Amino acid sequence: MASLGKCVSLCEKLRSNKVVRENMQWIFLAITVTGSLLKEMQLLPDWYFNNTRNVLNVYFVKLAWGWTLGLLLPFISISNFYISKKDPMFVLQRLSSLLVGTVVWYTCTHLFVFIEDLTGACYESKSMDVIKMDYSSMLECKKSGLFWRGYDISGHSFLLAYSTLIILEETALMSDLKNISQRPPESVSAIVSVFYIALNMLAMTWIWMFFCTSVYFHDFTHKICGTSFGILAWYMTYQIWYQKPFSPGLPLTSQERKVMPNQRRYSQNSD
Repeated sequence: MASLGKCVSLCEKLRSNKVVRENMQWIFLAITVTGSLLKEMQLLPDWYFNNTRNVLNVYFVKLAWGWTLGLLLPFISISNFYISKKDPMFVLQRLSSLLVGTVVWYTCTHLFVFIEDLTGACYESKSMDVIKMDYSSMLECKKSGLFWRGYDISGHSFLLAYSTLIILEETALMSDLKNISQRPPESVSAIVSVFYIALNMLAMTWIWMFFCTSVYFHDFTHKICGTSFGILAWYMTYQIWYQKPFSPGLPLTSQERKVMPNQRRYSQNSD
């Protein structure tokens, strides 16, 4: 337990920078712009992480929403159960944010594919010197072993930014768990700590892979669009909708945990 506590304290210390914590969305945009400039100037050499077959890309990034969902589900369930004074309805309400996130992920990724299909054409090779007019869809083109070129909005930029922002929102209450009157049993606290540490490590992985995407893959506009979609999805939910009465709501803070969730949100709405 002592080692877990030290790891939790380290994670909290890393997150404690207010400028970084409150401006992560702008940091993602800055990484996209800076990384794209580095890509255009070709200042960085080829290495392991500009290979799409690298371990983090194959086993983590391509399954990014699954990893994010799988770790957030138990963390939100347990932490919100105790911080809301064991209110199961509040836990279910908070868990619905993951359903919203899944709908956002599914909708955006399919929208990106639709846009690429709508705006593209089929080519004989990657050099795009010979166009194949017989193929009108991306699926038909790729099935024939040819190359489709359309407006390819970066799904990685979208999902890595969106997942990181959600993780930062949902894990912000960790320090409040230490100050509640009905603290969870030691075994439960250990489980929450493990998930908290794992989520912070996952967020750092997403930020690193977001940087690698920015400096090695996609065109600038593809990445800026993907990143903007991720930030907009987070902003429209956590910064606007979740502060309304009929929504999944936000994690309770130390100042709000003594107030019933519905009362808290209605009072916010009436101000």
